Amino acid sequence: MLIRKPADIAPSEITPPEVWRRRRDLLKGTLALAGLAALPGAGAALSADDGGETPTAIEHITQYNNFYEFGAGKRDPSIHAQALVTRPWSIRIDGECEAPREIGIEDILARYPQEERLYRLRCVEAWAMVIPWQGFPLASLLKDVRPTSRARYVAFETLHDPEQMPGQRRGVLDWPYREGLRIDEAMHPLTLLATGLYGETLPNQNGAPLRLVVPWKYGFKSIKSIVRISLVENQPVTAWNARQPGEYGFYANVNPAVDHPRWSQKTHRMIGEGLLAKPRETLPFNGYGEAVAPLYAGMDLRRFF
Repeated sequence: MLIRKPADIAPSEITPPEVWRRRRDLLKGTLALAGLAALPGAGAALSADDGGETPTAIEHITQYNNFYEFGAGKRDPSIHAQALVTRPWSIRIDGECEAPREIGIEDILARYPQEERLYRLRCVEAWAMVIPWQGFPLASLLKDVRPTSRARYVAFETLHDPEQMPGQRRGVLDWPYREGLRIDEAMHPLTLLATGLYGETLPNQNGAPLRLVVPWKYGFKSIKSIVRISLVENQPVTAWNARQPGEYGFYANVNPAVDHPRWSQKTHRMIGEGLLAKPRETLPFNGYGEAVAPLYAGMDLRRFF
Protein backbone atom coordinates (compact mmCIF):
# COMPACT_ATOMS: atom_id res chain seq x y z
CA MET A 1 0.00 0.00 0.00
CA LEU A 2 1.43 3.38 -1.00
CA ILE A 3 0.39 6.61 0.71
CA ARG A 4 1.83 9.90 -0.49
CA LYS A 5 1.73 12.90 1.84
CA PRO A 6 2.34 16.58 1.01
CA ALA A 7 4.85 18.33 3.23
CA ASP A 8 2.21 20.32 5.09
CA ILE A 9 0.29 17.25 6.28
CA ALA A 10 2.04 15.65 9.21
CA PRO A 11 1.96 11.83 9.40
CA SER A 12 0.17 12.05 12.75
CA GLU A 13 -2.67 13.96 11.06
CA ILE A 14 -3.52 11.27 8.53
CA THR A 15 -5.95 8.45 9.12
CA PRO A 16 -4.34 5.28 7.66
CA PRO A 17 -6.52 3.50 5.07
CA GLU A 18 -6.67 0.32 7.17
CA VAL A 19 -8.10 2.38 10.04
CA TRP A 20 -10.78 4.14 8.04
CA ARG A 21 -11.68 0.85 6.33
CA ARG A 22 -12.13 -0.82 9.72
CA ARG A 23 -14.20 2.10 10.95
CA ARG A 24 -16.28 2.08 7.76
CA ASP A 25 -17.02 -1.62 8.15
CA LEU A 26 -17.90 -1.15 11.81
CA LEU A 27 -20.07 1.83 10.92
CA LYS A 28 -21.93 -0.14 8.25
CA GLY A 29 -22.79 -2.82 10.78
CA THR A 30 -23.86 -0.28 13.37
CA LEU A 31 -26.06 1.60 10.92
CA ALA A 32 -27.65 -1.60 9.71
CA LEU A 33 -28.56 -2.54 13.27
CA ALA A 34 -29.92 0.91 13.94
CA GLY A 35 -31.75 1.15 10.64
CA LEU A 36 -29.78 4.27 9.64
CA ALA A 37 -27.88 5.17 6.49
CA ALA A 38 -26.94 8.83 6.96
CA LEU A 39 -23.92 9.74 4.87
CA PRO A 40 -22.69 12.49 7.27
CA GLY A 41 -22.24 9.82 9.94
CA ALA A 42 -19.86 7.95 7.66
CA GLY A 43 -17.67 11.00 7.37
CA ALA A 44 -17.65 11.56 11.12
CA ALA A 45 -16.65 7.96 11.77
CA LEU A 46 -13.49 8.47 9.75
CA SER A 47 -12.08 11.28 11.91
CA ALA A 48 -8.63 10.89 13.41
CA ASP A 49 -8.43 10.19 17.14
CA ASP A 50 -5.83 12.91 17.72
CA GLY A 51 -8.09 15.69 16.44
CA GLY A 52 -5.67 16.66 13.68
CA GLU A 53 -6.28 17.02 9.97
CA THR A 54 -8.10 14.04 8.49
CA PRO A 55 -9.42 12.98 5.09
CA THR A 56 -12.32 15.20 4.08
CA ALA A 57 -15.68 13.69 4.99
CA ILE A 58 -17.17 11.74 2.12
CA GLU A 59 -20.35 13.84 2.00
CA HIS A 60 -18.26 16.90 1.16
CA ILE A 61 -16.18 15.06 -1.42
CA THR A 62 -19.27 13.77 -3.19
CA GLN A 63 -21.58 16.79 -2.83
CA TYR A 64 -19.27 19.74 -3.49
CA ASN A 65 -17.89 19.32 -6.99
CA ASN A 66 -16.76 21.20 -10.06
CA PHE A 67 -17.97 19.17 -13.04
CA TYR A 68 -19.44 21.63 -15.53
CA GLU A 69 -20.73 18.86 -17.76
CA PHE A 70 -23.46 18.48 -15.14
CA GLY A 71 -23.95 22.13 -14.24
CA ALA A 72 -22.07 25.08 -12.81
CA GLY A 73 -23.40 24.77 -9.25
CA LYS A 74 -21.37 22.85 -6.68
CA ARG A 75 -24.31 20.51 -5.95
CA ASP A 76 -25.32 20.06 -9.59
CA PRO A 77 -22.97 17.13 -10.33
CA SER A 78 -24.23 15.08 -7.38
CA ILE A 79 -27.78 15.60 -8.65
CA HIS A 80 -27.36 15.25 -12.41
CA ALA A 81 -24.43 12.83 -12.80
CA GLN A 82 -26.27 9.81 -11.46
CA ALA A 83 -27.71 9.00 -14.90
CA LEU A 84 -24.25 8.75 -16.49
CA VAL A 85 -23.64 5.22 -17.78
CA THR A 86 -20.09 4.17 -16.88
CA ARG A 87 -20.26 0.50 -17.88
CA PRO A 88 -19.29 -0.42 -20.54
CA TRP A 89 -16.61 2.27 -20.94
CA SER A 90 -13.48 2.35 -23.03
CA ILE A 91 -10.49 4.67 -23.28
CA ARG A 92 -8.70 5.27 -26.56
CA ILE A 93 -4.93 5.79 -26.32
CA ASP A 94 -3.34 7.08 -29.52
CA GLY A 95 -0.95 9.54 -31.10
CA GLU A 96 2.84 9.41 -30.86
CA CYS A 97 3.16 5.88 -29.52
CA GLU A 98 4.15 2.51 -30.91
CA ALA A 99 1.26 0.51 -29.46
CA PRO A 100 -1.98 2.54 -29.63
CA ARG A 101 -5.00 0.76 -28.29
CA GLU A 102 -8.52 0.98 -26.98
CA ILE A 103 -8.97 -0.54 -23.56
CA GLY A 104 -12.09 -1.08 -21.46
CA ILE A 105 -12.35 0.06 -17.88
CA GLU A 106 -12.70 -3.52 -16.62
CA ASP A 107 -9.48 -4.46 -18.40
CA ILE A 108 -7.79 -1.42 -16.86
CA LEU A 109 -8.90 -2.47 -13.38
CA ALA A 110 -7.61 -5.98 -13.96
CA ARG A 111 -4.33 -4.98 -15.59
CA TYR A 112 -3.09 -2.22 -13.29
CA PRO A 113 -2.78 -2.89 -9.54
CA GLN A 114 -4.71 -0.35 -7.54
CA GLU A 115 -2.88 1.74 -4.95
CA GLU A 116 -4.25 4.00 -2.24
CA ARG A 117 -2.91 7.51 -1.83
CA LEU A 118 -3.93 10.42 0.32
CA TYR A 119 -3.72 13.59 -1.78
CA ARG A 120 -4.73 17.17 -1.22
CA LEU A 121 -6.68 18.65 -4.13
CA ARG A 122 -6.87 22.44 -4.49
CA CYS A 123 -9.33 24.61 -6.35
CA VAL A 124 -8.63 28.13 -7.55
CA GLU A 125 -11.53 29.41 -5.43
CA ALA A 126 -9.20 28.98 -2.40
CA TRP A 127 -10.60 25.75 -0.97
CA ALA A 128 -9.09 22.31 -0.65
CA MET A 129 -9.95 18.71 0.23
CA VAL A 130 -7.83 15.79 1.44
CA ILE A 131 -9.02 12.72 -0.43
CA PRO A 132 -8.08 9.03 -0.10
CA TRP A 133 -7.86 8.08 -3.78
CA GLN A 134 -7.67 4.62 -5.26
CA GLY A 135 -5.95 4.25 -8.62
CA PHE A 136 -2.66 3.64 -10.38
CA PRO A 137 0.17 5.75 -11.84
CA LEU A 138 -0.57 7.21 -15.26
CA ALA A 139 3.00 6.24 -16.14
CA SER A 140 2.06 2.56 -16.01
CA LEU A 141 -0.48 2.94 -18.80
CA LEU A 142 1.73 5.24 -20.89
CA LYS A 143 4.70 2.88 -20.73
CA ASP A 144 2.52 0.09 -22.11
CA VAL A 145 1.78 2.06 -25.30
CA ARG A 146 5.48 2.93 -25.73
CA PRO A 147 5.65 6.69 -26.44
CA THR A 148 7.89 7.74 -29.32
CA SER A 149 10.56 10.42 -29.11
CA ARG A 150 8.06 12.88 -30.60
CA ALA A 151 5.69 12.56 -27.62
CA ARG A 152 6.32 15.74 -25.66
CA TYR A 153 2.83 16.20 -24.22
CA VAL A 154 -0.15 14.09 -23.17
CA ALA A 155 -3.65 15.31 -24.10
CA PHE A 156 -6.83 14.14 -22.37
CA GLU A 157 -10.47 14.31 -23.43
CA THR A 158 -13.71 13.87 -21.49
CA LEU A 159 -16.80 12.10 -22.82
CA HIS A 160 -18.91 14.36 -25.03
CA ASP A 161 -22.56 13.31 -24.67
CA PRO A 162 -25.04 16.17 -24.10
CA GLU A 163 -27.85 13.66 -23.57
CA GLN A 164 -26.12 12.29 -20.49
CA MET A 165 -24.24 15.47 -19.60
CA PRO A 166 -26.79 18.30 -19.66
CA GLY A 167 -24.18 20.97 -18.91
CA GLN A 168 -22.71 20.36 -22.36
CA ARG A 169 -25.86 21.82 -23.89
CA ARG A 170 -24.63 25.22 -22.72
CA GLY A 171 -21.71 27.11 -24.20
CA VAL A 172 -19.82 27.55 -20.95
CA LEU A 173 -16.81 25.81 -22.52
CA ASP A 174 -15.83 24.50 -25.92
CA TRP A 175 -16.84 20.87 -25.42
CA PRO A 176 -15.56 18.25 -24.98
CA TYR A 177 -13.48 19.15 -21.95
CA ARG A 178 -9.77 18.87 -22.76
CA GLU A 179 -6.67 18.92 -20.61
CA GLY A 180 -2.97 18.29 -21.03
CA LEU A 181 0.35 17.69 -19.31
CA ARG A 182 3.92 17.71 -20.38
CA ILE A 183 5.22 14.16 -20.83
CA ASP A 184 7.52 14.42 -17.80
CA GLU A 185 4.60 15.61 -15.65
CA ALA A 186 2.47 12.75 -16.91
CA MET A 187 5.20 10.20 -16.16
CA HIS A 188 5.84 11.55 -12.65
CA PRO A 189 5.02 8.92 -10.00
CA LEU A 190 2.65 11.31 -8.18
CA THR A 191 0.37 11.58 -11.23
CA LEU A 192 -2.53 9.21 -10.73
CA LEU A 193 -5.39 7.79 -12.76
CA ALA A 194 -8.09 7.43 -10.12
CA THR A 195 -10.76 4.73 -10.18
CA GLY A 196 -12.13 5.12 -6.66
CA LEU A 197 -12.08 6.97 -3.37
CA TYR A 198 -12.49 5.90 0.25
CA GLY A 199 -12.00 2.32 -0.96
CA GLU A 200 -15.13 2.44 -3.10
CA THR A 201 -15.83 2.75 -6.83
CA LEU A 202 -15.40 6.33 -8.01
CA PRO A 203 -18.75 8.19 -7.84
CA ASN A 204 -20.05 9.66 -11.08
CA GLN A 205 -19.86 13.24 -9.81
CA ASN A 206 -16.19 12.73 -8.97
CA GLY A 207 -15.27 11.63 -12.50
CA ALA A 208 -16.23 7.98 -12.90
CA PRO A 209 -15.03 5.68 -14.16
CA LEU A 210 -11.54 7.15 -14.68
CA ARG A 211 -10.13 10.58 -13.83
CA LEU A 212 -6.76 12.23 -13.56
CA VAL A 213 -5.30 13.43 -10.24
CA VAL A 214 -2.26 15.74 -10.32
CA PRO A 215 -1.88 16.83 -6.69
CA TRP A 216 0.54 19.74 -7.16
CA LYS A 217 -1.79 21.47 -9.64
CA TYR A 218 -5.19 23.11 -9.29
CA GLY A 219 -8.15 20.79 -9.47
CA PHE A 220 -9.32 21.79 -12.95
CA LYS A 221 -6.28 19.98 -14.39
CA SER A 222 -7.65 16.71 -13.00
CA ILE A 223 -9.91 15.90 -15.94
CA LYS A 224 -12.86 13.57 -15.28
CA SER A 225 -14.64 10.76 -17.16
CA ILE A 226 -11.76 10.31 -19.60
CA VAL A 227 -12.41 8.66 -22.97
CA ARG A 228 -9.22 9.55 -24.85
CA ILE A 229 -5.54 9.97 -24.03
CA SER A 230 -3.27 11.15 -26.86
CA LEU A 231 0.50 11.49 -26.95
CA VAL A 232 1.29 14.59 -29.00
CA GLU A 233 4.25 16.67 -30.08
CA ASN A 234 2.80 20.15 -29.51
CA GLN A 235 1.24 21.67 -26.42
CA PRO A 236 -2.45 20.73 -26.53
CA VAL A 237 -5.39 23.08 -26.16
CA THR A 238 -6.92 22.89 -22.69
CA ALA A 239 -10.48 23.85 -21.82
CA TRP A 240 -10.11 26.61 -19.24
CA ASN A 241 -6.94 28.05 -20.74
CA ALA A 242 -8.76 28.40 -24.07
CA ARG A 243 -11.81 29.94 -22.40
CA GLN A 244 -9.99 32.41 -20.10
CA PRO A 245 -6.24 32.42 -20.76
CA GLY A 246 -5.63 35.36 -18.44
CA GLU A 247 -7.01 33.41 -15.49
CA TYR A 248 -6.12 29.79 -16.19
CA GLY A 249 -2.68 28.89 -17.47
CA PHE A 250 -1.62 25.67 -19.13
CA TYR A 251 0.55 24.58 -16.21
CA ALA A 252 -1.86 25.46 -13.39
CA ASN A 253 0.75 24.71 -10.72
CA VAL A 254 -0.31 25.82 -7.25
CA ASN A 255 1.73 28.99 -6.83
CA PRO A 256 0.70 31.31 -3.98
CA ALA A 257 2.87 34.08 -5.47
CA VAL A 258 0.53 34.33 -8.49
CA ASP A 259 -2.91 35.69 -7.64
CA HIS A 260 -5.99 34.85 -9.61
CA PRO A 261 -7.27 38.14 -11.12
CA ARG A 262 -10.28 38.03 -8.79
CA TRP A 263 -8.83 36.62 -5.55
CA SER A 264 -5.63 35.84 -3.69
CA GLN A 265 -4.06 32.37 -3.85
CA LYS A 266 -1.92 32.89 -0.74
CA THR A 267 -4.31 31.14 1.66
CA HIS A 268 -7.04 28.52 1.49
CA ARG A 269 -9.65 26.80 3.65
CA MET A 270 -10.41 23.11 3.96
CA ILE A 271 -13.88 22.06 2.88
CA GLY A 272 -15.94 21.17 5.94
CA GLU A 273 -14.16 23.54 8.34
CA GLY A 274 -16.57 26.42 7.73
CA LEU A 275 -16.00 30.05 6.80
CA LEU A 276 -15.02 30.97 10.35
CA ALA A 277 -12.01 28.65 10.31
CA LYS A 278 -8.63 30.33 10.12
CA PRO A 279 -7.29 30.30 6.55
CA ARG A 280 -4.24 28.13 5.95
CA GLU A 281 -1.09 29.19 4.17
CA THR A 282 -0.89 27.85 0.63
CA LEU A 283 2.44 26.18 -0.08
CA PRO A 284 4.15 26.20 -3.50
CA PHE A 285 3.17 23.20 -5.57
CA ASN A 286 0.50 22.48 -2.96
CA GLY A 287 3.17 21.17 -0.59
CA TYR A 288 4.70 18.73 -3.09
CA GLY A 289 7.57 21.03 -4.05
CA GLU A 290 10.34 18.72 -2.92
CA ALA A 291 9.07 16.06 -5.31
CA VAL A 292 8.07 18.14 -8.34
CA ALA A 293 9.96 21.46 -8.33
CA PRO A 294 12.84 19.97 -10.39
CA LEU A 295 10.38 19.57 -13.28
CA TYR A 296 10.30 23.37 -13.61
CA ALA A 297 13.93 24.28 -12.96
CA GLY A 298 14.80 27.51 -14.77
CA MET A 299 11.19 28.33 -15.70
CA ASP A 300 9.55 31.65 -14.87
CA LEU A 301 6.53 30.33 -12.96
CA ARG A 302 4.85 33.74 -12.99
CA ARG A 303 4.86 33.68 -16.77
CA PHE A 304 4.20 29.97 -17.16
CA PHE A 305 1.43 29.81 -14.58
